[in-house]
Amino acid sequence: MTAATGHHVKGFPETVSVIEVGPRDGLQSEPEFVPTDRKIALVNGLIDAGIRHLEVTSFVSPRAVPQLRDAADVLAGIDRSKGAVLTALVPNAKGAVRAAEAGIDAMVVFMSASESHNLKNVNRTRAQSLEGFADIVRIAGEANIPVFGAIATSFGCPFEGNVPVSAIVDIARAYRDMGITTLSLGDTTGMATPPLVQERCRALGEAVPEADIALHFHNTRGVGLACVYAGLLEGVTRYEASIGGLGGCPFAPNATGNICTEDLVYMLDECGVESGVDLDRLIRVSREAEAVIGRTLPGQVMKAGPRLQTYGMDSVATANG
Repeated sequence: MTAATGHHVKGFPETVSVIEVGPRDGLQSEPEFVPTDRKIALVNGLIDAGIRHLEVTSFVSPRAVPQLRDAADVLAGIDRSKGAVLTALVPNAKGAVRAAEAGIDAMVVFMSASESHNLKNVNRTRAQSLEGFADIVRIAGEANIPVFGAIATSFGCPFEGNVPVSAIVDIARAYRDMGITTLSLGDTTGMATPPLVQERCRALGEAVPEADIALHFHNTRGVGLACVYAGLLEGVTRYEASIGGLGGCPFAPNATGNICTEDLVYMLDECGVESGVDLDRLIRVSREAEAVIGRTLPGQVMKAGPRLQTYGMDSVATANG
Protein backbone atom coordinates (compact mmCIF):
# COMPACT_ATOMS: atom_id res chain seq x y z
CA MET A 1 0.00 0.00 0.00
CA THR A 2 1.45 3.36 -0.94
CA ALA A 3 1.42 6.30 1.44
CA ALA A 4 0.68 9.91 0.62
CA THR A 5 3.72 11.36 -1.12
CA GLY A 6 3.27 15.11 -0.76
CA HIS A 7 3.45 17.62 2.08
CA HIS A 8 0.17 17.81 3.97
CA VAL A 9 -1.85 20.87 3.01
CA LYS A 10 -2.78 22.98 6.00
CA GLY A 11 -6.48 22.74 6.75
CA PHE A 12 -7.00 19.42 4.97
CA PRO A 13 -8.11 16.25 6.80
CA GLU A 14 -5.36 13.74 7.54
CA THR A 15 -7.28 10.88 5.94
CA VAL A 16 -10.23 10.50 3.57
CA SER A 17 -12.40 7.70 2.25
CA VAL A 18 -12.51 7.21 -1.51
CA ILE A 19 -15.87 5.74 -2.55
CA GLU A 20 -15.82 4.00 -5.93
CA VAL A 21 -19.05 4.36 -7.94
CA GLY A 22 -17.83 3.24 -11.36
CA PRO A 23 -19.39 -0.24 -11.29
CA ARG A 24 -22.82 1.37 -10.89
CA ASP A 25 -22.77 5.01 -11.94
CA GLY A 26 -20.02 4.46 -14.46
CA LEU A 27 -21.50 1.46 -16.23
CA GLN A 28 -25.22 2.23 -16.07
CA SER A 29 -25.23 4.27 -19.29
CA GLU A 30 -23.01 1.97 -21.33
CA PRO A 31 -25.02 0.79 -24.38
CA GLU A 32 -23.24 -2.56 -24.69
CA PHE A 33 -23.80 -5.03 -21.87
CA VAL A 34 -20.62 -5.60 -19.87
CA PRO A 35 -20.40 -9.32 -19.03
CA THR A 36 -20.99 -10.16 -15.38
CA ASP A 37 -17.56 -11.73 -14.94
CA ARG A 38 -15.89 -8.54 -16.22
CA LYS A 39 -17.87 -6.46 -13.72
CA ILE A 40 -16.84 -8.78 -10.90
CA ALA A 41 -13.19 -8.63 -11.98
CA LEU A 42 -13.36 -4.81 -12.06
CA VAL A 43 -14.73 -4.65 -8.51
CA ASN A 44 -12.22 -7.18 -7.20
CA GLY A 45 -9.39 -5.23 -8.83
CA LEU A 46 -10.56 -2.04 -7.13
CA ILE A 47 -10.70 -3.80 -3.77
CA ASP A 48 -7.20 -5.19 -4.32
CA ALA A 49 -6.02 -1.62 -4.97
CA GLY A 50 -7.25 -0.58 -1.53
CA ILE A 51 -10.75 0.77 -2.17
CA ARG A 52 -12.87 -0.11 0.83
CA HIS A 53 -16.24 1.40 -0.09
CA LEU A 54 -17.85 0.65 -3.45
CA GLU A 55 -21.24 1.28 -5.01
CA VAL A 56 -21.37 -1.89 -7.07
CA THR A 57 -24.80 -1.95 -8.73
CA SER A 58 -28.46 -0.95 -8.51
CA PHE A 59 -31.47 -3.13 -7.77
CA VAL A 60 -33.54 -1.24 -10.31
CA SER A 61 -35.91 -2.66 -12.89
CA PRO A 62 -33.95 -4.42 -15.67
CA ARG A 63 -36.20 -2.64 -18.15
CA ALA A 64 -35.11 0.74 -16.82
CA VAL A 65 -31.37 -0.03 -16.67
CA PRO A 66 -30.58 -3.21 -18.65
CA GLN A 67 -26.86 -2.87 -17.90
CA LEU A 68 -27.50 -3.67 -14.22
CA ARG A 69 -29.85 -6.60 -14.67
CA ASP A 70 -27.22 -8.90 -13.16
CA ALA A 71 -27.08 -7.09 -9.81
CA ALA A 72 -27.45 -10.17 -7.59
CA ASP A 73 -24.98 -12.21 -9.66
CA VAL A 74 -22.37 -9.45 -9.48
CA LEU A 75 -22.74 -9.18 -5.72
CA ALA A 76 -22.45 -12.94 -5.33
CA GLY A 77 -19.16 -13.06 -7.24
CA ILE A 78 -17.27 -10.32 -5.39
CA ASP A 79 -14.43 -11.26 -3.04
CA ARG A 80 -15.59 -9.95 0.33
CA SER A 81 -12.66 -11.24 2.36
CA LYS A 82 -10.99 -7.81 2.65
CA GLY A 83 -13.96 -6.20 4.39
CA ALA A 84 -14.96 -3.71 1.70
CA VAL A 85 -18.38 -2.14 2.18
CA LEU A 86 -20.58 -2.87 -0.85
CA THR A 87 -23.58 -0.63 -1.48
CA ALA A 88 -26.27 -0.46 -4.14
CA LEU A 89 -28.92 2.00 -5.23
CA VAL A 90 -32.43 0.90 -4.29
CA PRO A 91 -35.33 2.74 -6.00
CA ASN A 92 -38.31 1.10 -4.28
CA ALA A 93 -39.49 -1.57 -1.86
CA LYS A 94 -39.19 -4.35 -4.43
CA GLY A 95 -35.58 -3.39 -5.04
CA ALA A 96 -34.96 -3.26 -1.29
CA VAL A 97 -36.18 -6.84 -0.89
CA ARG A 98 -33.91 -8.00 -3.72
CA ALA A 99 -30.95 -6.12 -2.27
CA ALA A 100 -31.48 -7.61 1.18
CA GLU A 101 -31.78 -11.12 -0.25
CA ALA A 102 -28.53 -10.58 -2.20
CA GLY A 103 -26.66 -9.60 0.98
CA ILE A 104 -25.84 -5.95 0.28
CA ASP A 105 -23.95 -4.12 3.04
CA ALA A 106 -25.88 -0.86 2.71
CA MET A 107 -28.74 0.45 0.59
CA VAL A 108 -28.68 3.87 -1.04
CA VAL A 109 -31.91 5.79 -1.63
CA PHE A 110 -31.75 8.70 -4.02
CA MET A 111 -33.71 11.70 -5.13
CA SER A 112 -33.05 15.04 -6.78
CA ALA A 113 -33.00 18.42 -5.11
CA SER A 114 -34.90 19.82 -8.11
CA GLU A 115 -38.45 18.76 -8.93
CA SER A 116 -37.82 18.64 -12.69
CA HIS A 117 -34.86 16.30 -12.53
CA ASN A 118 -36.58 14.05 -10.02
CA LEU A 119 -39.49 13.67 -12.45
CA LYS A 120 -37.09 12.83 -15.28
CA ASN A 121 -34.85 10.56 -13.24
CA VAL A 122 -37.40 8.48 -11.30
CA ASN A 123 -40.76 9.70 -12.66
CA ARG A 124 -41.85 10.89 -9.23
CA THR A 125 -42.24 14.19 -7.42
CA ARG A 126 -39.86 14.83 -4.56
CA ALA A 127 -42.69 14.30 -2.08
CA GLN A 128 -43.51 10.95 -3.66
CA SER A 129 -39.87 9.89 -3.47
CA LEU A 130 -39.63 10.72 0.21
CA GLU A 131 -42.89 8.92 0.91
CA GLY A 132 -41.61 5.79 -0.84
CA PHE A 133 -38.39 5.73 1.18
CA ALA A 134 -40.30 4.77 4.33
CA ASP A 135 -40.85 1.23 3.03
CA ILE A 136 -37.21 0.90 2.02
CA VAL A 137 -36.02 2.03 5.45
CA ARG A 138 -38.39 -0.45 7.10
CA ILE A 139 -37.24 -3.37 4.92
CA ALA A 140 -33.58 -2.47 5.46
CA GLY A 141 -34.12 -2.13 9.20
CA GLU A 142 -35.69 -5.57 9.44
CA ALA A 143 -32.57 -6.96 7.75
CA ASN A 144 -30.19 -4.84 9.89
CA ILE A 145 -28.89 -3.09 6.79
CA PRO A 146 -28.04 0.64 7.00
CA VAL A 147 -29.50 3.11 4.53
CA PHE A 148 -27.61 6.02 2.98
CA GLY A 149 -29.24 8.98 1.26
CA ALA A 150 -28.11 10.61 -2.00
CA ILE A 151 -29.25 14.04 -3.20
CA ALA A 152 -28.79 14.54 -6.96
CA THR A 153 -28.59 17.99 -8.62
CA SER A 154 -27.29 19.42 -5.33
CA PHE A 155 -25.32 22.11 -7.15
CA GLY A 156 -27.64 22.92 -10.02
CA CYS A 157 -30.29 21.45 -12.31
CA PRO A 158 -30.08 21.19 -16.12
CA PHE A 159 -33.77 22.08 -16.36
CA GLU A 160 -34.21 24.67 -13.61
CA GLY A 161 -30.76 26.21 -13.26
CA ASN A 162 -29.79 27.17 -9.72
CA VAL A 163 -31.00 24.94 -6.91
CA PRO A 164 -31.61 26.78 -3.64
CA VAL A 165 -29.66 25.66 -0.61
CA SER A 166 -32.95 25.37 1.24
CA ALA A 167 -34.00 22.48 -1.01
CA ILE A 168 -30.92 20.48 -0.02
CA VAL A 169 -31.35 21.29 3.65
CA ASP A 170 -35.02 20.23 3.55
CA ILE A 171 -34.15 16.85 2.00
CA ALA A 172 -31.28 16.31 4.44
CA ARG A 173 -33.65 17.00 7.34
CA ALA A 174 -36.23 14.61 5.89
CA TYR A 175 -33.54 11.94 5.58
CA ARG A 176 -32.44 12.57 9.18
CA ASP A 177 -36.01 12.21 10.41
CA MET A 178 -36.08 8.76 8.77
CA GLY A 179 -32.85 7.82 10.52
CA ILE A 180 -30.61 8.43 7.48
CA THR A 181 -27.59 10.54 8.39
CA THR A 182 -25.00 9.30 5.87
CA LEU A 183 -25.57 11.60 2.91
CA SER A 184 -24.09 12.24 -0.53
CA LEU A 185 -24.40 15.53 -2.42
CA GLY A 186 -24.45 14.71 -6.13
CA ASP A 187 -23.21 17.08 -8.83
CA THR A 188 -25.24 15.35 -11.53
CA THR A 189 -24.27 17.50 -14.53
CA GLY A 190 -21.03 19.10 -13.35
CA MET A 191 -22.54 22.39 -12.20
CA ALA A 192 -20.61 22.57 -8.92
CA THR A 193 -18.03 25.28 -8.30
CA PRO A 194 -15.80 25.76 -5.25
CA PRO A 195 -17.93 28.61 -3.81
CA LEU A 196 -21.07 26.47 -4.12
CA VAL A 197 -19.31 23.58 -2.39
CA GLN A 198 -18.34 25.84 0.48
CA GLU A 199 -21.84 27.32 0.73
CA ARG A 200 -23.67 23.98 0.75
CA CYS A 201 -21.29 22.17 3.08
CA ARG A 202 -21.53 24.98 5.62
CA ALA A 203 -25.32 25.20 5.34
CA LEU A 204 -25.71 21.47 5.94
CA GLY A 205 -23.22 21.55 8.79
CA GLU A 206 -25.31 24.16 10.54
CA ALA A 207 -28.76 22.74 9.74
CA VAL A 208 -28.04 19.00 10.07
CA PRO A 209 -24.83 18.73 12.13
CA GLU A 210 -25.26 14.98 12.60
CA ALA A 211 -24.99 14.37 8.84
CA ASP A 212 -21.91 12.56 7.54
CA ILE A 213 -21.48 14.14 4.10
CA ALA A 214 -19.91 12.70 0.97
CA LEU A 215 -19.34 14.74 -2.19
CA HIS A 216 -19.94 13.36 -5.68
CA PHE A 217 -18.59 15.50 -8.50
CA HIS A 218 -18.63 15.23 -12.27
CA ASN A 219 -15.90 16.82 -14.35
CA THR A 220 -18.24 18.19 -17.01
CA ARG A 221 -16.72 21.67 -16.91
CA GLY A 222 -13.23 20.72 -15.81
CA VAL A 223 -13.40 21.82 -12.16
CA GLY A 224 -14.20 18.51 -10.47
CA LEU A 225 -10.95 18.27 -8.52
CA ALA A 226 -11.07 21.99 -7.69
CA CYS A 227 -14.41 21.22 -6.04
CA VAL A 228 -12.78 18.37 -4.11
CA TYR A 229 -10.13 20.84 -2.94
CA ALA A 230 -12.88 23.13 -1.68
CA GLY A 231 -14.54 20.20 0.08
CA LEU A 232 -11.30 19.23 1.78
CA LEU A 233 -10.96 22.75 3.13
CA GLU A 234 -14.45 22.35 4.60
CA GLY A 235 -13.36 19.17 6.35
CA VAL A 236 -15.31 16.72 4.19
CA THR A 237 -13.66 13.29 4.35
CA ARG A 238 -15.73 11.18 1.91
CA TYR A 239 -15.52 11.51 -1.90
CA GLU A 240 -17.21 9.50 -4.62
CA ALA A 241 -15.37 8.92 -7.88
CA SER A 242 -15.43 6.60 -10.87
CA ILE A 243 -12.56 4.57 -12.28
CA GLY A 244 -11.26 6.14 -15.49
CA GLY A 245 -13.93 8.86 -15.30
CA LEU A 246 -16.74 6.58 -16.39
CA GLY A 247 -20.30 7.75 -15.94
CA GLY A 248 -22.93 10.34 -16.62
CA CYS A 249 -26.62 10.51 -15.80
CA PRO A 250 -28.76 9.12 -18.65
CA PHE A 251 -31.63 11.43 -17.67
CA ALA A 252 -29.80 14.75 -17.96
CA PRO A 253 -28.44 16.43 -21.11
CA ASN A 254 -24.65 16.61 -21.61
CA ALA A 255 -23.93 14.77 -18.36
CA THR A 256 -20.36 13.60 -18.78
CA GLY A 257 -18.35 11.37 -16.51
CA ASN A 258 -17.54 11.50 -12.84
CA ILE A 259 -14.22 12.69 -11.51
CA CYS A 260 -11.65 9.93 -12.06
CA THR A 261 -10.78 7.80 -9.05
CA GLU A 262 -7.12 7.59 -9.97
CA ASP A 263 -6.90 11.36 -10.57
CA LEU A 264 -8.51 11.95 -7.16
CA VAL A 265 -6.12 9.57 -5.41
CA TYR A 266 -3.14 11.20 -7.14
CA MET A 267 -4.22 14.65 -5.91
CA LEU A 268 -4.78 13.35 -2.38
CA ASP A 269 -1.34 11.71 -2.38
CA GLU A 270 0.32 14.91 -3.55
CA CYS A 271 -1.53 16.90 -0.86
CA GLY A 272 -0.34 14.56 1.88
CA VAL A 273 -3.80 13.11 2.53
CA GLU A 274 -3.99 9.37 3.24
CA SER A 275 -6.61 7.40 1.32
CA GLY A 276 -5.29 3.87 1.80
CA VAL A 277 -5.35 3.33 -1.98
CA ASP A 278 -2.38 2.11 -4.00
CA LEU A 279 -2.18 4.48 -6.97
CA ASP A 280 -0.07 2.19 -9.16
CA ARG A 281 -2.53 -0.66 -8.76
CA LEU A 282 -5.43 1.70 -9.34
CA ILE A 283 -3.91 2.90 -12.62
CA ARG A 284 -3.70 -0.70 -13.79
CA VAL A 285 -7.39 -1.21 -12.95
CA SER A 286 -8.27 1.97 -14.85
CA ARG A 287 -6.49 0.71 -17.95
CA GLU A 288 -8.30 -2.61 -17.62
CA ALA A 289 -11.62 -0.73 -17.37
CA GLU A 290 -10.75 1.12 -20.56
CA ALA A 291 -10.13 -2.20 -22.29
CA VAL A 292 -13.47 -3.54 -21.06
CA ILE A 293 -15.37 -0.49 -22.33
CA GLY A 294 -13.47 -0.44 -25.60
CA ARG A 295 -12.83 3.28 -25.91
CA THR A 296 -10.51 5.93 -24.49
CA LEU A 297 -11.59 7.08 -21.05
CA PRO A 298 -11.01 10.65 -19.78
CA GLY A 299 -8.66 9.80 -16.90
CA GLN A 300 -5.43 11.78 -17.00
CA VAL A 301 -3.19 10.01 -14.50
CA MET A 302 -3.83 6.65 -16.17
CA LYS A 303 -2.18 8.14 -19.28
CA ALA A 304 0.60 10.24 -17.75
CA GLY A 305 1.40 8.22 -14.63
CA PRO A 306 2.39 9.72 -11.25
CA ARG A 307 4.35 12.98 -11.13
CA LEU A 308 7.66 11.34 -10.28
CA GLN A 309 7.47 8.61 -12.88
CA THR A 310 10.72 8.81 -14.83
CA TYR A 311 11.90 7.52 -18.20
CA GLY A 312 15.21 6.57 -19.77
CA MET A 313 17.00 9.25 -21.78
CA ASP A 314 16.70 7.08 -24.87
CA SER A 315 12.90 6.90 -24.66
CA VAL A 316 12.48 10.08 -26.76
CA ALA A 317 14.41 11.60 -29.62
CA THR A 318 16.99 14.32 -28.97
CA ALA A 319 16.36 17.73 -30.54
CA ASN A 320 18.53 18.71 -33.51
CA GLY A 321 19.88 22.22 -33.94
